[in-house]
Amino acid sequence: MACVKLVLFFMLYSLLCQLAFSSSLPHLCPKHQALALLQFKQMFTINPNASGDFYNPKTLSWNKSIDCCSWDGVHCDKTTGQAIELDLTCSGLQGKFHPNSSLFQLSSLKRLDLSHNDFSGSLISPKFGELSNLMHLDFIYSGFIGLIPAEISHLSKLQALHIWSDNPYGLTLGPYNFQLLLKNLTQLRELELVSVNISSSIPLNFSSYLTTLWLPRTQLGGALTERVFHLSNLEDLYLPTNFLTGPIPSNVSGFQNLKSLYLSSNYLNGTIPSSIFSLPSLKWLHLSNNSFSGKIQEFKPNNRLLFISVKQNQLQGPIPKSLLDQQGLNYLILSQNNLRGQIASTVCNLKTLGVLDLGSNNLNGTIPHCLGEMSELAVLDLNNNLLSGTINTTFNTENQLRIINLYGNKLKGKVPSSLINCRHLEFLDLGNNELNDTFPSWLGGLPYLQILSLRSNKFHGPISDSRTNNSFAQIRVIDLSSNGFSGNLPVSLFENFQSMKIIGENSGTRAYIADYSGNYANTLIVTTKGLDQKLPRVLTTYMIIDLSRNKFEGYLTSIIGDLVGLRTLNLSHNSLEGVIPASLHQLSVLESLDLSSNKIGGEIPQQLASLTFLAVLNLSHNHLVGCIPKGKQFDTFENSSYQGNDGLRGLPLSKDCGGDDGISQATTPVELDDDDEEEEEGDLISWQAVLMGFGCGLVIGLSIIHIILSTHYPVWFSRMIVKFEKRIVTTMERHNKRY
Repeated sequence: MACVKLVLFFMLYSLLCQLAFSSSLPHLCPKHQALALLQFKQMFTINPNASGDFYNPKTLSWNKSIDCCSWDGVHCDKTTGQAIELDLTCSGLQGKFHPNSSLFQLSSLKRLDLSHNDFSGSLISPKFGELSNLMHLDFIYSGFIGLIPAEISHLSKLQALHIWSDNPYGLTLGPYNFQLLLKNLTQLRELELVSVNISSSIPLNFSSYLTTLWLPRTQLGGALTERVFHLSNLEDLYLPTNFLTGPIPSNVSGFQNLKSLYLSSNYLNGTIPSSIFSLPSLKWLHLSNNSFSGKIQEFKPNNRLLFISVKQNQLQGPIPKSLLDQQGLNYLILSQNNLRGQIASTVCNLKTLGVLDLGSNNLNGTIPHCLGEMSELAVLDLNNNLLSGTINTTFNTENQLRIINLYGNKLKGKVPSSLINCRHLEFLDLGNNELNDTFPSWLGGLPYLQILSLRSNKFHGPISDSRTNNSFAQIRVIDLSSNGFSGNLPVSLFENFQSMKIIGENSGTRAYIADYSGNYANTLIVTTKGLDQKLPRVLTTYMIIDLSRNKFEGYLTSIIGDLVGLRTLNLSHNSLEGVIPASLHQLSVLESLDLSSNKIGGEIPQQLASLTFLAVLNLSHNHLVGCIPKGKQFDTFENSSYQGNDGLRGLPLSKDCGGDDGISQATTPVELDDDDEEEEEGDLISWQAVLMGFGCGLVIGLSIIHIILSTHYPVWFSRMIVKFEKRIVTTMERHNKRY
């Protein structure tokens, strides 16, 4: 009996050990799922050009000799071993997504993320609707196009649906499928449809669980319904760039959890409810580019607000005091409205403010002195207002300013010397004011300065030679036009423009000068290609020198030819003389060249015909002579490019150049002193005497020949006379070609 009990004990112990051991081992991925994943892998190649911080070609690790639960991007249920998550975001997959893909065999999937791949214009298969356990479905920039199938609405367990089209309206949902989707997906927490053509009004049947609603660029129209503003769990409402109309409902109290509200670039009107600014959780408020009007009413401050933008509306009245009492504010963007009054010095109480953009309003008074003491301020934009007085701001040494734009005010006096403390400054625009000063050459000591505009002021005097080799080394745009600068062109300044000596490469991604953030765009007024243009952002490849409408004199310097990155060169309306340097042909990316209204002589260098990017050329009203070059861009310019140069010949002018090659037969004229002119005149007189002698000799010689021939002189004598005659004629023809 004891033996039986002992045997039973060991059997029970062994069974318990096996159970314990087996429960400690993870279940292996089912073979049919591993096979389905490997078949899915074989349908795609890895994009050889894929890159980026998040790029991870996860399928490269998939190998049938390894349990698929260990593969990159695959997550399995610990109990059953079934694949429940497949995250292939940024995997570099490239190729067509088959409508009957083996992926649809993974019925246990709860999460599927195919974002940031290239499925080469594939349609979204209706079979995605058969993955009934899905709770999270992600198609962000995946290369899908066409109609989003109604079967997606069968995924009743979905809590997050993210579909972003690569191209505007490359994907279509349609109003019916949109309503159907919202009706069935009652568990949704996050709905993001970006650049998807919905063409619907805002529906009423959103899930009450929604925390995120993103529908930008979806052709949404109609009024904002109050139903949306009573989604009490909503944290992010993002509806920009649509066709929404009407006012914002006055009662927004239901948004107790709302953190961000983006309604920019619609057709909303009416006044902005003051209660929006007081929402207890709100951090980001973006209402720009609408038709809101009236005053911004005072409101109860909300110290959670980080970002406020109401630019490009029709708002009036003064800046409310409560806006300047948002202690945690990082961005305050009120530009392009009709705001009036003065800028209160209390704005300096915003200790964390990084961007202050009040441009293009009707603000008056002086610039608050304390703005230069704001240690976090990176952008100060007060352009196109009615601000007056001097720039009496003292910029301290701890400031972080990268952009200062005071263009288009009524500011007087001198450029404040404390600007030298702005060691991070990249963009300085003081143009179109009434500043009266000499050239602030000390600004060249700012190591990151790339844009300097002093245009349309009362600056005067010569631009002195820089004593520092690195002065203005990073400059890409310098505009000193419409001032009273005088003296010779600043050769040493040109020599220091190191950034202009490199041709900026046009890479796949555009880089902008002083690009602070996507929420603020600096603007610059420049004259290029003969027109004043407002550049909302300036590419790093765009390089400009504009010294036009001043009193510069002396000769054009060949040093300019070293600035090979130049796109625009404007030296017009000065008193420059000499000749056009042939070195300008080195400016291979030059698009606009304006040397008009000067005293420039000589010929147009034939080498300039090699400038294949040159779209605008203005050499009018100078003293140019000779033939206009032919070929390439020079065949596209009209008479206006050359008018006022009486010595020019060739197309498109009516004066014939006398040759088909467009190359002048004369040497380049140079300035002559009196002795040279007398010598040249003497040469002309002596040649006239020679010509008269040739003429008389020719007449007498021909007469003698006639007599000799008529009296039958020997043939050898006749041949000699004919050869001599030809030699005389040839000599005269050569002379005529030279003169």
